[in-house]
Amino acid sequence: MDMTTDIEALMQGIGLAAREASTALATAPSAQKAAALVAAADAIATRAGTILAANAADMEAARAKGIGSAMLDRLLLTEARIAGMVDGLRSIAAQPDPVGQVMAEWDRPSGLHIRRVRTPIGVIGVIFESRPNVTADAGALCLKAGNAAILRGGSESIDSTRAIHAALVEGLRAAGLPETAIQIVPTTDRAAVGAMLTMTDCIDVIVPRGGKGLVARVQAEARVPVFAHLEGIVHIYVDRAADLAKAGRVILNAKTRRTGICGAVECLLIDRAFFEAEGAPFLEQLVEAGVEVRGDGDLIGLPGIVPAGEDDWGREYLDMILAARLVEGVEGAIAHIRRYGSQHTDCIITEDDAAAARFFAGLDSAILMRNASTQFADGGEFGMGAEIGIATGKLHARGPVGAEQLTSFKYLVEGDGTIRP
Repeated sequence: MDMTTDIEALMQGIGLAAREASTALATAPSAQKAAALVAAADAIATRAGTILAANAADMEAARAKGIGSAMLDRLLLTEARIAGMVDGLRSIAAQPDPVGQVMAEWDRPSGLHIRRVRTPIGVIGVIFESRPNVTADAGALCLKAGNAAILRGGSESIDSTRAIHAALVEGLRAAGLPETAIQIVPTTDRAAVGAMLTMTDCIDVIVPRGGKGLVARVQAEARVPVFAHLEGIVHIYVDRAADLAKAGRVILNAKTRRTGICGAVECLLIDRAFFEAEGAPFLEQLVEAGVEVRGDGDLIGLPGIVPAGEDDWGREYLDMILAARLVEGVEGAIAHIRRYGSQHTDCIITEDDAAAARFFAGLDSAILMRNASTQFADGGEFGMGAEIGIATGKLHARGPVGAEQLTSFKYLVEGDGTIRP
């Protein structure tokens, strides 16, 4: 048996085990799922030293490969980030169970009583790069929603992923749930990804979480339905009615807090009327903070501004680089974002309610913000405990994908010997 056949057999075994586990999870009591998550959180806290040691090995190997700073930041685990994982698991455990929630109910003249009720999707495949914390977030959210999870982390985070997964399995075991409810793909061979994308008999949904190359491959090759976003080409528009101090705080945080996350701002649009009245001192603040600002038009003459090229619009840098340009009011901002955006997250800075309403109505991004850092584009910050990713598609899930978004629904119809004439 050649290696390709070996991987196909391996993945089929994982898939069948996940499918079997999903049937048990679909009817697992809320308290049992919550107990598994709390036990997993405790296990991560207890194993923090082991997880940090595994991550140190991953970091050393990544640096040896010459991996860039943004990717290294995604890969890095610290005591604070491990504490964040623990808090996320406990938060998810404490949330209401979405499974069985009645979304709507009504009676028909025929005598039928109809309910639309949330139900697990089944088996969720998650393919991710770099961020080992996705192991905990994705596994926990899938479990909360009554789904089995198959997790395939990147080769650069393999040791960290295994260490975190061991804690999740400990939680499952403690609560008496199938240990195959959350599985990791044990090989770094890319053929395993190809197998997951075509496992329609075992996997119900694929969630890719990583760079443009990974997501593009998944969207191009998957036969399984996909929740995904291709890029986070995030814009902030500074309206003529913006508060200068708010704009400065928000823009600096949105760019520099963490440059390697999909909610980091990549393009700044400034209303020409605002620029003519107030200037753009926040650009100087960005430059002083080490950001390379690439501007065009009247911005080129400002200190530290580098001339922008056409390929700087609609670009996800994931680095200390920001594109900036002047636009003609809110309509100019909307037109630019419609042309170059990725429908991920876009923000307006304004004190004008009408301008904000027009911005919100004129764009169809999954997340639209006003006077707030785009770094808040995160399921944890939305009160979901964590997220499995950000979805920008138009069907089923949009924005942060939490436990509720990992459910489908079914109709429960009751009669009393009712027949159709």
